[in-house]
Amino acid sequence: MNSKKKLVIIGGGPAGHAAASSAARKGVDVVLIEREVIGGAAHLLDCVPSKTMIATGGAMSFTESLSGMGLENRSAEIDVAALTLRIEDIKNQLSSDVSRLLNSQGVTLVNGTARLVDKNTVHVDAADGTTHTFEADDVLISTGTRPRVPNFVTPDGDRVLTTRDCYPPRTFPESITVIGSGVTGVEFAHMFASFGAKVTLVVSRQQVLPGKDPEVAAVLEDTFLARGVRLFKGARAVGLERTETGVRVICDDGRISETTHAVFAIGSIPNTEGLGLEEIGVEMDGGYININRHCQSNIENIYAAGDVSGKLPLSSVASMQGRKVAEQIVGGPRGPHRHLDYDKAASAIFTEPEIADVGLAEAEAFASGRKIRVTKVPFSSTAKALINNDSRGFVKIISDPATGEVLGGSIVGRHAAELISVIALAVTANLKVTDIEESLMVHPALAEALAEAAE
Repeated sequence: MNSKKKLVIIGGGPAGHAAASSAARKGVDVVLIEREVIGGAAHLLDCVPSKTMIATGGAMSFTESLSGMGLENRSAEIDVAALTLRIEDIKNQLSSDVSRLLNSQGVTLVNGTARLVDKNTVHVDAADGTTHTFEADDVLISTGTRPRVPNFVTPDGDRVLTTRDCYPPRTFPESITVIGSGVTGVEFAHMFASFGAKVTLVVSRQQVLPGKDPEVAAVLEDTFLARGVRLFKGARAVGLERTETGVRVICDDGRISETTHAVFAIGSIPNTEGLGLEEIGVEMDGGYININRHCQSNIENIYAAGDVSGKLPLSSVASMQGRKVAEQIVGGPRGPHRHLDYDKAASAIFTEPEIADVGLAEAEAFASGRKIRVTKVPFSSTAKALINNDSRGFVKIISDPATGEVLGGSIVGRHAAELISVIALAVTANLKVTDIEESLMVHPALAEALAEAAE
Protein backbone atom coordinates (compact mmCIF):
# COMPACT_ATOMS: atom_id res chain seq x y z
CA MET A 1 0.00 0.00 0.00
CA ASN A 2 1.37 3.43 -0.96
CA SER A 3 1.38 5.67 2.12
CA LYS A 4 3.01 8.67 0.43
CA LYS A 5 1.11 11.94 0.48
CA LYS A 6 -0.34 12.91 -2.88
CA LEU A 7 -0.13 16.45 -4.21
CA VAL A 8 -1.78 17.60 -7.44
CA ILE A 9 -0.56 20.92 -8.81
CA ILE A 10 -2.52 22.82 -11.46
CA GLY A 11 -0.17 25.19 -13.26
CA GLY A 12 3.53 24.70 -13.96
CA GLY A 13 4.90 28.22 -13.58
CA PRO A 14 7.48 29.33 -10.99
CA ALA A 15 5.13 28.55 -8.08
CA GLY A 16 3.98 25.20 -9.44
CA HIS A 17 7.30 23.76 -10.46
CA ALA A 18 9.06 25.03 -7.31
CA ALA A 19 6.39 23.34 -5.20
CA ALA A 20 6.61 20.15 -7.28
CA SER A 21 10.39 19.92 -7.00
CA SER A 22 10.46 20.72 -3.29
CA ALA A 23 7.60 18.35 -2.45
CA ALA A 24 9.11 15.51 -4.50
CA ARG A 25 12.38 15.87 -2.59
CA LYS A 26 10.40 15.55 0.63
CA GLY A 27 8.90 12.22 -0.48
CA VAL A 28 5.53 13.43 -1.76
CA ASP A 29 3.86 11.79 -4.78
CA VAL A 30 3.41 14.77 -7.14
CA VAL A 31 1.32 15.27 -10.29
CA LEU A 32 1.84 18.55 -12.16
CA ILE A 33 -0.76 19.59 -14.77
CA GLU A 34 0.09 22.35 -17.25
CA ARG A 35 -1.96 23.31 -20.31
CA GLU A 36 0.61 25.51 -22.07
CA VAL A 37 4.32 25.36 -21.26
CA ILE A 38 6.19 23.88 -18.29
CA GLY A 39 7.86 26.86 -16.66
CA GLY A 40 4.75 29.03 -16.88
CA ALA A 41 3.12 31.06 -19.62
CA ALA A 42 3.50 34.41 -17.83
CA HIS A 43 7.13 33.62 -17.09
CA LEU A 44 8.22 32.12 -20.41
CA LEU A 45 5.82 33.92 -22.76
CA ASP A 46 6.03 37.35 -21.08
CA CYS A 47 8.81 37.91 -18.56
CA VAL A 48 11.71 36.06 -20.19
CA PRO A 49 11.03 37.25 -23.78
CA SER A 50 10.62 40.87 -22.68
CA LYS A 51 13.89 40.82 -20.75
CA THR A 52 15.60 39.14 -23.73
CA MET A 53 14.42 41.92 -26.03
CA ILE A 54 15.39 44.56 -23.48
CA ALA A 55 18.90 43.07 -23.36
CA THR A 56 19.13 43.19 -27.16
CA GLY A 57 17.81 46.75 -27.21
CA GLY A 58 20.31 47.68 -24.51
CA ALA A 59 23.13 46.30 -26.64
CA MET A 60 21.94 48.47 -29.52
CA SER A 61 21.84 51.53 -27.27
CA PHE A 62 25.33 50.77 -25.99
CA THR A 63 26.77 50.76 -29.51
CA GLU A 64 25.42 54.29 -29.94
CA SER A 65 27.38 55.59 -26.94
CA LEU A 66 30.81 54.15 -27.73
CA SER A 67 32.41 57.52 -28.38
CA GLY A 68 32.16 58.27 -24.66
CA MET A 69 34.48 55.31 -24.04
CA GLY A 70 37.10 56.30 -26.58
CA LEU A 71 35.71 54.17 -29.41
CA GLU A 72 34.20 54.92 -32.77
CA ASN A 73 30.40 54.70 -32.82
CA ARG A 74 28.91 51.76 -34.71
CA SER A 75 25.30 51.30 -35.72
CA ALA A 76 23.56 47.99 -35.07
CA GLU A 77 20.54 46.76 -37.02
CA ILE A 78 17.82 44.40 -35.87
CA ASP A 79 17.89 40.89 -37.28
CA VAL A 80 14.29 39.93 -36.55
CA ALA A 81 14.73 36.27 -37.48
CA ALA A 82 17.79 35.91 -35.26
CA LEU A 83 16.09 37.72 -32.38
CA THR A 84 13.01 35.50 -32.68
CA LEU A 85 15.19 32.40 -32.68
CA ARG A 86 17.11 33.68 -29.65
CA ILE A 87 13.88 34.21 -27.70
CA GLU A 88 12.58 30.76 -28.64
CA ASP A 89 15.89 29.08 -27.77
CA ILE A 90 15.99 30.66 -24.31
CA LYS A 91 12.34 29.82 -23.64
CA ASN A 92 12.75 26.22 -24.80
CA GLN A 93 15.95 25.72 -22.84
CA LEU A 94 14.41 26.99 -19.60
CA SER A 95 11.28 24.88 -20.09
CA SER A 96 13.32 21.79 -20.94
CA ASP A 97 15.54 22.27 -17.90
CA VAL A 98 12.52 22.42 -15.59
CA SER A 99 10.88 19.39 -17.23
CA ARG A 100 14.11 17.41 -17.03
CA LEU A 101 14.53 18.21 -13.33
CA LEU A 102 10.94 17.28 -12.46
CA ASN A 103 11.11 14.04 -14.46
CA SER A 104 14.31 13.09 -12.65
CA GLN A 105 12.52 13.60 -9.34
CA GLY A 106 9.62 11.34 -10.30
CA VAL A 107 7.04 14.10 -10.78
CA THR A 108 4.22 13.06 -13.15
CA LEU A 109 3.81 15.74 -15.83
CA VAL A 110 0.46 16.02 -17.63
CA ASN A 111 -0.23 18.37 -20.53
CA GLY A 112 -3.89 19.28 -20.26
CA THR A 113 -6.68 21.35 -18.70
CA ALA A 114 -7.74 20.59 -15.14
CA ARG A 115 -10.74 21.23 -12.93
CA LEU A 116 -11.64 20.20 -9.40
CA VAL A 117 -14.51 17.75 -8.99
CA ASP A 118 -14.27 18.10 -5.21
CA LYS A 119 -11.53 19.12 -2.78
CA ASN A 120 -9.67 15.84 -3.24
CA THR A 121 -10.39 15.00 -6.89
CA VAL A 122 -8.96 16.60 -10.05
CA HIS A 123 -10.24 15.80 -13.53
CA VAL A 124 -7.95 16.43 -16.53
CA ASP A 125 -8.74 16.73 -20.22
CA ALA A 126 -5.33 15.94 -21.68
CA ALA A 127 -3.96 17.52 -24.84
CA ASP A 128 -3.78 14.08 -26.48
CA GLY A 129 -7.55 13.62 -26.17
CA THR A 130 -7.49 11.31 -23.15
CA THR A 131 -9.03 12.05 -19.76
CA HIS A 132 -7.61 11.37 -16.31
CA THR A 133 -8.80 11.60 -12.73
CA PHE A 134 -6.34 12.12 -9.88
CA GLU A 135 -7.05 11.75 -6.18
CA ALA A 136 -5.07 14.10 -3.95
CA ASP A 137 -4.46 14.79 -0.28
CA ASP A 138 -3.60 18.36 -1.23
CA VAL A 139 -4.15 20.54 -4.30
CA LEU A 140 -2.15 23.60 -5.32
CA ILE A 141 -3.63 26.14 -7.74
CA SER A 142 -0.86 28.06 -9.51
CA THR A 143 -2.50 28.95 -12.81
CA GLY A 144 -1.14 32.49 -13.06
CA THR A 145 -2.63 35.41 -14.96
CA ARG A 146 -3.02 36.75 -18.48
CA PRO A 147 -2.86 40.30 -19.89
CA ARG A 148 -5.89 42.48 -19.27
CA VAL A 149 -7.40 44.27 -22.26
CA PRO A 150 -10.02 47.06 -22.03
CA ASN A 151 -13.43 46.41 -23.53
CA PHE A 152 -12.98 49.03 -26.26
CA VAL A 153 -10.06 47.13 -27.80
CA THR A 154 -9.81 44.00 -29.93
CA PRO A 155 -6.13 43.07 -30.23
CA ASP A 156 -5.16 41.79 -33.68
CA GLY A 157 -1.54 40.77 -33.03
CA ASP A 158 -0.50 43.10 -35.84
CA ARG A 159 -0.97 46.75 -34.94
CA VAL A 160 -3.03 46.48 -31.75
CA LEU A 161 -1.03 44.39 -29.34
CA THR A 162 -1.14 42.78 -25.94
CA THR A 163 2.16 42.29 -24.20
CA ARG A 164 2.37 38.70 -25.45
CA ASP A 165 2.21 39.86 -29.08
CA CYS A 166 5.51 41.72 -28.79
CA TYR A 167 8.23 39.06 -28.69
CA PRO A 168 8.96 40.27 -31.28
CA PRO A 169 5.99 41.88 -33.06
CA ARG A 170 5.26 40.86 -36.67
CA THR A 171 6.73 44.17 -37.79
CA PHE A 172 8.91 46.40 -35.66
CA PRO A 173 7.02 49.62 -34.98
CA GLU A 174 8.20 52.91 -36.39
CA SER A 175 6.15 54.47 -33.62
CA ILE A 176 4.13 53.00 -30.79
CA THR A 177 1.71 54.13 -28.09
CA VAL A 178 2.19 52.30 -24.80
CA ILE A 179 -0.92 52.41 -22.63
CA GLY A 180 -0.04 51.92 -18.97
CA SER A 181 2.86 53.37 -17.01
CA GLY A 182 3.35 50.74 -14.35
CA VAL A 183 6.29 48.34 -14.36
CA THR A 184 5.32 46.59 -17.61
CA GLY A 185 4.43 49.81 -19.40
CA VAL A 186 7.71 51.60 -18.67
CA GLU A 187 9.69 48.50 -19.64
CA PHE A 188 7.90 48.42 -22.99
CA ALA A 189 8.45 52.15 -23.52
CA HIS A 190 12.16 51.64 -22.85
CA MET A 191 12.36 48.51 -24.99
CA PHE A 192 10.79 50.01 -28.11
CA ALA A 193 12.70 53.28 -27.72
CA SER A 194 15.91 51.21 -27.64
CA PHE A 195 14.94 49.73 -31.00
CA GLY A 196 14.49 53.19 -32.47
CA ALA A 197 10.70 53.58 -32.30
CA LYS A 198 9.09 56.91 -31.49
CA VAL A 199 7.24 56.16 -28.25
CA THR A 200 4.25 57.80 -26.60
CA LEU A 201 3.54 56.66 -23.04
CA VAL A 202 0.03 57.22 -21.70
CA VAL A 203 0.41 57.94 -17.96
CA SER A 204 -2.85 57.91 -16.03
CA ARG A 205 -1.32 59.62 -12.99
CA GLN A 206 1.05 62.58 -12.67
CA GLN A 207 4.17 60.40 -12.60
CA VAL A 208 5.27 57.17 -14.20
CA LEU A 209 5.44 54.22 -11.82
CA PRO A 210 2.69 55.43 -9.47
CA GLY A 211 3.39 54.25 -5.96
CA LYS A 212 7.16 54.25 -6.43
CA ASP A 213 9.56 56.74 -4.87
CA PRO A 214 9.03 60.09 -6.69
CA GLU A 215 12.82 60.59 -6.94
CA VAL A 216 13.10 57.24 -8.68
CA ALA A 217 10.26 58.05 -11.07
CA ALA A 218 11.80 61.45 -11.82
CA VAL A 219 15.09 59.91 -12.98
CA LEU A 220 13.22 57.60 -15.34
CA GLU A 221 11.01 60.41 -16.66
CA ASP A 222 14.05 62.59 -17.37
CA THR A 223 15.69 59.71 -19.23
CA PHE A 224 12.55 59.09 -21.28
CA LEU A 225 12.26 62.74 -22.23
CA ALA A 226 15.94 62.88 -23.20
CA ARG A 227 15.34 59.90 -25.50
CA GLY A 228 12.36 61.57 -27.16
CA VAL A 229 9.59 59.61 -25.43
CA ARG A 230 6.35 61.62 -25.23
CA LEU A 231 4.59 61.47 -21.87
CA PHE A 232 0.80 61.97 -21.81
CA LYS A 233 0.49 62.59 -18.06
CA GLY A 234 -2.89 62.54 -16.38
CA ALA A 235 -4.51 60.83 -19.35
CA ARG A 236 -6.47 57.63 -19.71
CA ALA A 237 -7.01 55.83 -22.99
CA VAL A 238 -10.74 55.55 -23.69
CA GLY A 239 -10.83 54.70 -27.37
CA LEU A 240 -8.85 53.23 -30.25
CA GLU A 241 -9.33 53.51 -34.00
CA ARG A 242 -7.51 51.83 -36.85
CA THR A 243 -6.07 54.15 -39.51
CA GLU A 244 -4.52 53.51 -42.91
CA THR A 245 -1.04 53.62 -41.41
CA GLY A 246 -1.63 52.34 -37.90
CA VAL A 247 -3.73 53.29 -34.89
CA ARG A 248 -5.17 56.33 -33.17
CA VAL A 249 -5.41 56.19 -29.36
CA ILE A 250 -7.94 58.62 -27.90
CA CYS A 251 -7.51 59.85 -24.33
CA ASP A 252 -10.14 61.16 -21.92
CA ASP A 253 -8.61 64.65 -21.89
CA GLY A 254 -8.90 65.00 -25.65
CA ARG A 255 -5.29 64.22 -26.52
CA ILE A 256 -4.74 61.78 -29.38
CA SER A 257 -1.70 59.66 -30.14
CA GLU A 258 -1.35 58.48 -33.72
CA THR A 259 1.28 55.79 -34.16
CA THR A 260 1.92 52.69 -36.24
CA HIS A 261 1.28 50.39 -33.26
CA ALA A 262 -0.28 50.37 -29.81
CA VAL A 263 0.37 48.01 -26.92
CA PHE A 264 -1.74 47.65 -23.78
CA ALA A 265 0.10 47.10 -20.50
CA ILE A 266 -2.66 47.70 -17.97
CA GLY A 267 -2.46 44.75 -15.65
CA SER A 268 -3.54 41.13 -15.56
CA ILE A 269 -6.53 38.85 -15.06
CA PRO A 270 -6.27 35.72 -12.88
CA ASN A 271 -6.70 32.38 -14.64
CA THR A 272 -9.30 30.84 -12.33
CA GLU A 273 -12.24 30.34 -14.69
CA GLY A 274 -13.31 26.76 -15.29
CA LEU A 275 -11.32 25.29 -12.41
CA GLY A 276 -14.44 24.43 -10.39
CA LEU A 277 -13.31 26.57 -7.45
CA GLU A 278 -16.63 28.34 -6.90
CA GLU A 279 -18.50 25.04 -7.04
CA ILE A 280 -16.50 23.55 -4.18
CA GLY A 281 -16.62 26.73 -2.09
CA VAL A 282 -13.15 28.28 -2.50
CA GLU A 283 -13.30 31.94 -1.49
CA MET A 284 -12.05 34.43 -4.06
CA ASP A 285 -11.81 38.16 -4.55
CA GLY A 286 -12.01 39.43 -8.11
CA GLY A 287 -10.92 36.04 -9.39
CA TYR A 288 -7.90 35.87 -7.09
CA ILE A 289 -7.85 33.14 -4.45
CA ASN A 290 -7.79 34.34 -0.85
CA ILE A 291 -4.95 32.72 1.11
CA ASN A 292 -3.52 32.79 4.63
CA ARG A 293 0.17 33.02 5.52
CA HIS A 294 0.60 29.32 4.68
CA CYS A 295 -0.87 29.90 1.18
CA GLN A 296 -3.98 27.94 2.19
CA SER A 297 -7.41 28.88 0.92
CA ASN A 298 -10.45 28.68 3.16
CA ILE A 299 -10.47 24.95 2.32
CA GLU A 300 -7.52 23.64 4.30
CA ASN A 301 -6.06 21.23 1.72
CA ILE A 302 -6.40 23.60 -1.25
CA TYR A 303 -3.53 26.03 -1.67
CA ALA A 304 -2.82 28.90 -4.07
CA ALA A 305 0.53 30.35 -5.03
CA GLY A 306 1.94 32.72 -7.62
CA ASP A 307 0.05 35.54 -9.32
CA VAL A 308 -3.31 33.81 -8.85
CA SER A 309 -2.96 34.30 -5.07
CA GLY A 310 -3.29 38.06 -5.49
CA LYS A 311 -0.01 38.76 -3.72
CA LEU A 312 3.03 40.40 -5.33
CA PRO A 313 3.18 39.32 -9.00
CA LEU A 314 6.87 38.40 -8.93
CA SER A 315 8.47 35.11 -10.01
CA SER A 316 10.66 35.18 -6.89
CA VAL A 317 7.60 35.46 -4.66
CA ALA A 318 5.82 32.69 -6.58
CA SER A 319 8.78 30.32 -6.21
CA MET A 320 9.05 31.01 -2.50
CA GLN A 321 5.31 30.46 -2.05
CA GLY A 322 5.66 27.13 -3.84
CA ARG A 323 8.42 26.01 -1.51
CA LYS A 324 6.40 27.13 1.52
CA VAL A 325 3.44 25.06 0.31
CA ALA A 326 5.68 21.98 0.01
CA GLU A 327 6.84 22.54 3.60
CA GLN A 328 3.31 22.93 4.86
CA ILE A 329 1.87 19.77 3.33
CA VAL A 330 4.55 17.59 4.95
CA GLY A 331 3.80 18.98 8.39
CA GLY A 332 5.58 22.29 8.43
CA PRO A 333 9.25 23.28 8.41
CA ARG A 334 11.86 21.31 10.29
CA GLY A 335 14.16 23.78 12.01
CA PRO A 336 14.29 27.60 11.98
CA HIS A 337 11.46 29.12 9.98
CA ARG A 338 10.49 32.58 8.75
CA HIS A 339 7.02 33.28 7.40
CA LEU A 340 6.97 34.83 3.95
CA ASP A 341 6.93 38.62 4.41
CA TYR A 342 5.70 40.20 1.19
CA ASP A 343 6.79 43.64 2.40
CA LYS A 344 10.41 42.48 2.21
CA ALA A 345 10.36 41.25 -1.38
CA ALA A 346 12.85 42.93 -3.69
CA SER A 347 11.65 43.98 -7.13
CA ALA A 348 13.31 45.41 -10.22
CA ILE A 349 12.30 47.30 -13.34
CA PHE A 350 14.46 46.65 -16.37
CA THR A 351 14.50 50.09 -17.92
CA GLU A 352 17.52 52.22 -18.67
CA PRO A 353 18.66 53.01 -16.06
CA GLU A 354 17.47 49.99 -14.07
CA ILE A 355 15.34 50.53 -10.99
CA ALA A 356 15.13 48.31 -7.93
CA ASP A 357 13.71 48.60 -4.44
CA VAL A 358 12.97 46.59 -1.33
CA GLY A 359 11.28 47.05 2.02
CA LEU A 360 9.95 50.29 3.45
CA ALA A 361 9.62 53.19 0.99
CA GLU A 362 10.46 56.75 2.02
CA ALA A 363 7.06 58.15 1.01
CA GLU A 364 5.28 55.33 2.83
CA ALA A 365 7.22 56.02 6.02
CA PHE A 366 6.47 59.74 5.94
CA ALA A 367 2.79 59.08 5.23
CA SER A 368 2.56 56.86 8.31
CA GLY A 369 4.51 59.28 10.50
CA ARG A 370 7.31 56.79 11.12
CA LYS A 371 10.71 58.24 11.96
CA ILE A 372 13.40 57.11 9.54
CA ARG A 373 16.92 57.97 8.49
CA VAL A 374 17.45 58.39 4.74
CA THR A 375 20.91 58.41 3.20
CA LYS A 376 21.51 58.85 -0.50
CA VAL A 377 24.68 58.54 -2.57
CA PRO A 378 24.85 59.29 -6.31
CA PHE A 379 26.69 56.84 -8.53
CA SER A 380 28.63 59.80 -9.93
CA SER A 381 30.76 59.62 -6.76
CA THR A 382 32.02 56.12 -7.60
CA ALA A 383 34.97 55.39 -9.84
CA LYS A 384 33.25 52.42 -11.51
CA ALA A 385 30.34 54.54 -12.73
CA LEU A 386 32.75 56.94 -14.38
CA ILE A 387 34.70 54.04 -15.89
CA ASN A 388 31.41 52.66 -17.26
CA ASN A 389 30.61 56.08 -18.74
CA ASP A 390 27.24 55.95 -16.98
CA SER A 391 26.93 57.91 -13.74
CA ARG A 392 23.14 58.15 -13.70
CA GLY A 393 21.20 57.29 -10.59
CA PHE A 394 21.79 56.76 -6.92
CA VAL A 395 21.59 54.43 -3.94
CA LYS A 396 19.16 55.27 -1.16
CA ILE A 397 19.07 53.39 2.16
CA ILE A 398 16.29 53.78 4.72
CA SER A 399 17.04 52.80 8.30
CA ASP A 400 15.73 53.13 11.83
CA PRO A 401 17.48 56.13 13.44
CA ALA A 402 17.32 54.56 16.91
CA THR A 403 18.61 51.06 16.14
CA GLY A 404 20.37 51.44 12.80
CA GLU A 405 18.34 48.55 11.38
CA VAL A 406 18.01 48.60 7.59
CA LEU A 407 14.32 49.01 6.70
CA GLY A 408 14.48 49.40 2.93
CA GLY A 409 16.18 51.01 0.00
CA SER A 410 16.01 52.06 -3.63
CA ILE A 411 18.61 51.93 -6.38
CA VAL A 412 18.50 53.63 -9.76
CA GLY A 413 21.34 52.92 -12.14
CA ARG A 414 23.27 50.27 -14.01
CA HIS A 415 22.92 46.77 -12.48
CA ALA A 416 20.40 47.97 -9.89
CA ALA A 417 18.62 44.59 -10.08
CA GLU A 418 21.80 42.86 -8.89
CA LEU A 419 22.88 45.46 -6.33
CA ILE A 420 19.51 45.51 -4.54
CA SER A 421 20.25 41.99 -3.28
CA VAL A 422 22.61 43.45 -0.67
CA ILE A 423 19.88 45.66 0.77
CA ALA A 424 17.30 42.86 0.43
CA LEU A 425 19.49 40.55 2.52
CA ALA A 426 19.93 43.27 5.12
CA VAL A 427 16.16 43.88 5.31
CA THR A 428 15.31 40.18 5.51
CA ALA A 429 17.99 39.37 8.11
CA ASN A 430 17.34 42.51 10.20
CA LEU A 431 20.90 43.72 9.67
CA LYS A 432 22.11 47.18 10.61
CA VAL A 433 23.63 49.85 8.40
CA THR A 434 26.95 49.19 10.14
CA ASP A 435 26.89 45.62 8.75
CA ILE A 436 26.89 47.07 5.23
CA GLU A 437 29.26 49.91 6.04
CA GLU A 438 31.88 47.58 7.51
CA SER A 439 31.71 45.08 4.64
CA LEU A 440 34.86 45.20 2.52
CA MET A 441 33.47 45.91 -0.94
CA VAL A 442 35.36 45.39 -4.19
CA HIS A 443 37.07 48.45 -5.68
CA PRO A 444 36.28 49.74 -8.20
CA ALA A 445 32.66 48.60 -8.08
CA LEU A 446 29.22 50.17 -8.09
CA ALA A 447 28.58 48.37 -4.79
CA GLU A 448 30.86 50.88 -3.07
CA ALA A 449 27.93 53.29 -3.20
CA LEU A 450 26.07 50.92 -0.87
CA ALA A 451 28.78 51.18 1.77
CA GLU A 452 28.89 54.96 1.39
CA ALA A 453 25.12 55.23 1.78
CA ALA A 454 25.31 53.10 4.92
CA GLU A 455 27.82 55.42 6.66
